[in-house]
Amino acid sequence: MSESENGFFNEFGGKYVAEVLRRPLDELEKGFKEAMNDPSFLLELEEIQRDYIGRETPLYYAKTVSDILGGAQIYIKLEGLANTGAHKINNAIGQCLLAKRMGKKRIIAETGAGQHGVATAAACAKLGLDCTVYQGEVDVRRQQPNVAAMEMYGARVLPVTSGSRTLKDAVNEAMRDWAAHPDTTHYVLGSALGPAPFPDIVREFQSVIGKEVKRQAAERNLDVEALIACVGGGSNSIGFFSPFIDEKSPRLIGVEAGGIGPGIGENASRMTGNASRDGIMQGYKSRFLLDDDGQALPTRSISAGLDYCGIGPQLAALGKSGRIEFTSALDDEALEAVRFFARNEGILFALESAHAGAEAIRLAPKLPKNKAIIVNMSGRGDKDVFITSPVFRPKAWLDFLHSEIERLEEKKDIHDAKSMRRHDKITSM
Repeated sequence: MSESENGFFNEFGGKYVAEVLRRPLDELEKGFKEAMNDPSFLLELEEIQRDYIGRETPLYYAKTVSDILGGAQIYIKLEGLANTGAHKINNAIGQCLLAKRMGKKRIIAETGAGQHGVATAAACAKLGLDCTVYQGEVDVRRQQPNVAAMEMYGARVLPVTSGSRTLKDAVNEAMRDWAAHPDTTHYVLGSALGPAPFPDIVREFQSVIGKEVKRQAAERNLDVEALIACVGGGSNSIGFFSPFIDEKSPRLIGVEAGGIGPGIGENASRMTGNASRDGIMQGYKSRFLLDDDGQALPTRSISAGLDYCGIGPQLAALGKSGRIEFTSALDDEALEAVRFFARNEGILFALESAHAGAEAIRLAPKLPKNKAIIVNMSGRGDKDVFITSPVFRPKAWLDFLHSEIERLEEKKDIHDAKSMRRHDKITSM
């Protein structure tokens, strides 16, 4: 099940959209297939991956944590070293290059944690495309470093104030925008979900991760027991798993957001939770957290990139078939994984990726030392400073915020005084 059949992965997937979006989706599917069979497009993409993204990214042997935990040897795929700090740039560059080939001049995107928004904004800056990013108001507040980066790249960041004001609602707004401007605009969907052909497109552009891992592991003669990735919508995990899907091994383990507990509204566990069911939402059929009326339930996660109410259709199908094992990690476990890998390996996981790190911490001691497990570090944790600092260093962080407010107020007072003096000088002339 390495790709869809007529847009479906068994019973999941499809293209459940209004008529106004059928033409741009069909046009996109045609353009994507043509591009992927065009040697000049593939060559340009490969050159950008190498020279701009910085591929290939390292497969790092985490010897210290492996020795501490005992058992299997832990390796980390350092996607956080890709340009813009996460795996999202792989898909953003691919789709923006495709859009430019198709004659589109305006790009829109949704973002949760902000990494896809940053990647899309950067790709648009490089390729000379206009960029608008929709981000839930809640995520705008908790991911200010990424909002600042998007704006620095020249993107317009539009806070979404409807619904839960998180990723689901940002997707809705982006879809409405695309439906209103299909001739000039391409929607760079950031995860391997949505209506066909997006799940295939995103998986293909992210599969560079898994292809590199397969080659790197073979070069080191690793006996790989498991690949572990966090799962929100699923772009990093499906790209990481892609070359191994049709093989019997290694184990493929997806880690969802366990949030603060198993109750409704306390997590974002679609495959492992107790409120998940099959449904159709945002143009595709998959597993969602839904109430009895088929409406999306609230989600919760310390990581903005994992609190989406649905999961990509290919991942849902592979989970149902048993090829992918799903588990979850609590917020506290993800935070502890951030601390553990930072202090013992000098690697700062993004909160999303730390969910996969938490599973590696649990699994490694249960396996023999001659086995390897590979964790996809899908992003760096720099972006999470506003979330992790209040946890790890609350007093110092509070003192810093107070001092920053005082500094900014003092700066404003000086500016206001200068403006007043200029005004007085002008009026006295």
